[in-house]
Amino acid sequence: MELKLYDTLTREKRTFAPLDPARVRMYVCGPTVYDFAHIGNARPVIVFDVLYRLLRHVYGKGRVRYVRNITDVDDKINARAAERGIPIRELTEETYRNFKEDVAALGCLPPDVEPRATEHIEEMKTLIERLVAQGHAYVAEEHVLFSVPSMPDYGRLSKRPLDEMIAGARVDVAPYKRDAMDFVLWKPSKDNEPGWPSPCGIATPGRPGWHIECSAMSWKHLGETFDIHGGGIDLVFPHHENEIAQSRCAFHTNVMANFWMHNGFLQVEGEKMSKS
Repeated sequence: MELKLYDTLTREKRTFAPLDPARVRMYVCGPTVYDFAHIGNARPVIVFDVLYRLLRHVYGKGRVRYVRNITDVDDKINARAAERGIPIRELTEETYRNFKEDVAALGCLPPDVEPRATEHIEEMKTLIERLVAQGHAYVAEEHVLFSVPSMPDYGRLSKRPLDEMIAGARVDVAPYKRDAMDFVLWKPSKDNEPGWPSPCGIATPGRPGWHIECSAMSWKHLGETFDIHGGGIDLVFPHHENEIAQSRCAFHTNVMANFWMHNGFLQVEGEKMSKS
């Protein structure tokens, strides 16, 4: 049976051939657990559940490894926990439990692995230190930042003009940045925020930036290169673009994933469904 998938990176349907037919590997970006999921959040869960079932049908149930992460360290989580006056861990446990119940009610299969960001801090620090040692990242004012100019073909996934990428980046143009496009791999934690011993000899405890977590977790559970990376279309830039930069530069690979797949937004009365 020939399976064809639309690849966001090449903008075309391509015949799918796994790197190892005995171990088909798929990573999908999961929820940030700070609030109830809504029906828009359910769309990627359902879309990639269908793909997971199809891959199991074609290659065999025991030959597909599906990883979907849980983001449990994030600015939104910190803000919501402070707003409710509860510990961060209490908020993430409660929200994660609600998410699992909702997904089960939709009839979706659980992924084979559901890694949490807070349980992969060491892997993130290892990647960060490797990127600094190789000249792809630098330390500035207790932050570690990825140097976008160090990767000549940055932007291949989103195919955005440089000025548009600068304008659309979800980061502050801080004075310690060497380039406006550089993004945070690690940042210092405030007193009321979760923190871990920092990499690269930084004395202040800190926490990871958003993008590094998926590079670390996909590496830990699927390897340096794998078959499919999925998520919502809103993650193409900057999240997936930055994942590619981190992983390819850390491991010196031509690709992070052989196929990039994205589901569209759920439209409600002509607007994107979102928590607001």
